[in-house]
This record gives sequence, structure tokens and C-alpha cells, in this order.
Amino acid sequence: MRSVEEHLEAILAGVAPLPPLSQPLLDALDLAAAEPITSPLALPRFDNSAMDGYAVRQRDVAGATADAPVTLPVVGEIGAGQAEGAPRRLEPGTATKIMTGARLPEGADAVVPYEWTDKGAQQVVVSQAPDVGQHLRYTGEDVAVGDVLVEAGDALGPRQLGLLASTGHSHVRVHPRPRVVILSTGSELRDPGSALGEDSIYDGNSYLLAGAARRLGALPSRVGLVPDDPARFLEVLRDQVGRADAIITSGGISMGDFDVVKEALSPLGSIWFGGVAMQPGKPQGFGALEGTGGRTVPFFALPGNPVSAYLSFEIFVRPALRTMMGLTPVSRQPVRARLTHGVTSPRGRRQFLRGRLTVDADGTRVTEVAPVGGSGSHLVGDLAASDALIVVPEADTVVEAGAQVTVIRLDQE
Repeated sequence: MRSVEEHLEAILAGVAPLPPLSQPLLDALDLAAAEPITSPLALPRFDNSAMDGYAVRQRDVAGATADAPVTLPVVGEIGAGQAEGAPRRLEPGTATKIMTGARLPEGADAVVPYEWTDKGAQQVVVSQAPDVGQHLRYTGEDVAVGDVLVEAGDALGPRQLGLLASTGHSHVRVHPRPRVVILSTGSELRDPGSALGEDSIYDGNSYLLAGAARRLGALPSRVGLVPDDPARFLEVLRDQVGRADAIITSGGISMGDFDVVKEALSPLGSIWFGGVAMQPGKPQGFGALEGTGGRTVPFFALPGNPVSAYLSFEIFVRPALRTMMGLTPVSRQPVRARLTHGVTSPRGRRQFLRGRLTVDADGTRVTEVAPVGGSGSHLVGDLAASDALIVVPEADTVVEAGAQVTVIRLDQE
């Protein structure tokens, strides 16, 4: 069997960031910049006021106090975006009313906020003196022309979009969201909401995997259920491969007589099927299918049991999709926590147990993790109640309560 690391390495060697596209800013949210983006202008673009008040020459009001105020004539008014027609220069011994964000007139070197004046219109009484430069915003003090705003590979969150928009960028080149086709195989499967037969079950896997793919930013597409018929499976697969950047199947890859995915694709020779030394999730498959235009489409064959399918997605598929999106880190970063109850594990397999975390008062540092339910790969109720994976190394068969264990948080990067 492959180790977990060997299988993940094989997968990551078989995927690459998708070719970049130019996207409108909002469509680029949470995507990775494909190249460094620089600023074509300075922020602020011009010296401006940080307060509503009066632009002054500081020496003209330097001695102003409540007991000995200074009175200056008001020679004009400047509003934000209303510089045309407003005074361009402040003469000594005068003041100009100015609003927050308005361009500072030449000669002014401070702003007296309204709170320090009588708010006069023709003349203003100043009862407190600002320092030189107080309540001003200077050209380029935030961003200079040519500054790198985001580096290649940076994820574009709301703050980055705000910065790009503020510097005039309406579009940005990013690695796009991968289109992920998801197939559930099995003649026993039915869509939720339909009637069940005597031995049929509802398909939860496609919703589980599509939700996980959407959560990380991909564009999932659930395709209808595929029965245990190799010819029908290949027909559906050929129809979908041209419109996908990645394909995920669940079920049909173990050692049974009706393992349709393995039976249909093994003759192609481009998909590896085998075991990975983990529990749950031992049976795995990965390779590439030929798409349109000479493209190759990564193909992930996951086990059919829901817990196995989800864990396989977390450990193998999620890093691959984040690689395709140009995002780093590709895998969730593990943390350490104290185990509340002892657990056992089979030797030679890396076990991923479901767990529930306890965090400190501010919600940032994990302190404890409690095992949730059993180790069975069918226990989807326990999976839904969990927010972490407890990782038990291959060599450990018993982990006592109180031990420090490695934990993967499922609801955070």
C-alpha cells in the first residue's frame, strides 16, 4: 500500500494551477492573484483633510487657547470632490473651511477641527492650536506609485479587493475556480426526496462532496446517479469530461463484483487504483482523463462509504483543488490538543478519528479534543457532529487520555 504522503505527492504531481483569466474584482473574491499587481497611483492621491474644520497656516494659530483665542477671516470653502472653483492657495492670516477628504490648499499645513472653533462662516474663532501636519493626510503616505499591492499567489479577500479598487483596478488576473464534476455510483442510490425501494438508500455523498468543493471555492456540479453498469458509467463520464477541470467519483473502487469505476477505467491504464495505509479510506484511485483540446482532467476515485469519501476529499482532493486555484497552503495546518478519552488504532494504518474541539475563551487556541462516535466509515451522523480529525500515527495502537495528539480543524484553514 501507499502511505498517505506518497498518495498525496502523486496527486499533487499530477495537478497544476489553472491558466489565469482576467476577472472583474468581485468575481475574483477568494481567488489567487496570478501575477504581482502594482499601484498606478498614490494613496492618498493628494494632500487632504482628515477632519471637517478649517485649513490654516499653523503659525497663524499657534498661540490659540480657550482663554486667548485667535480669530481669522474665512476666505472660502472646499468640499470633497469640489476643488474646482475653490481657493487653491491659502494666504497668510486667513482660514479656509474644509471638509474631510477635500484637497488641501497650497500654503496650509494643519487643519483645525470644528470642535476647536465656533464654526464661524465669515470669520472663525480658534480656541485650540493644532500641531504642524495635524489632521492632514499626505500624498502617498499609504501607497506609493509602483508599490506591490498583492503578490502572485495571494488570496484576494475583501480588504485586497478594496485596495485594488481604490487604486483603479477594475479587473485582475487570477487562477479561476475549477469546475468539479461529482458522480455517485451504485444501483442502490436514490435522489433525496424520491421514494426508496426495499434495499435502496439516499445519495448523501454527492451533496457531501459538492458542499466541500463549494466551501473551498470550486464550482461543483452534481451529475445524476450512475448504476453499477460499466458501459453506462463510461457514457456519463465521456459526456462530462469535456466540461470539467476535475472529476470526483465515490464508490465502485474496492474488491467487489460490482465495482463499476475500477472495472470501467482500469483498462485505460491512466488511473491508478490501490490501497492507502489509512483508516477510513483505504481504497483510492487517481489519474488523468483526456479532455477537450488536449487537456488532461484530474480524476479522483474515492471510496463509497460517506466518512471515507469525506476524509479522502479532505486529505487528498482539497489540496489538489487548492493547487489548481493557486492557493497556499494547500493542506489544512494541523494543531495539537489534549485527548479527553483514550483511543485504539490498527497498527500500520494512519487513523483519522472524528473529534469535537474545545477552544480557549477567545476561540483561537485549541485546548482539548474529544473523540466522537466510533471508527466506522458509515457513521455519517458522527461525522456531522464533528469539527476535527484526530490523527493517530501508523505505529500507535493505543493513545491514552491526556496525551497530546495532532488535530486537523475542519472548519478553518
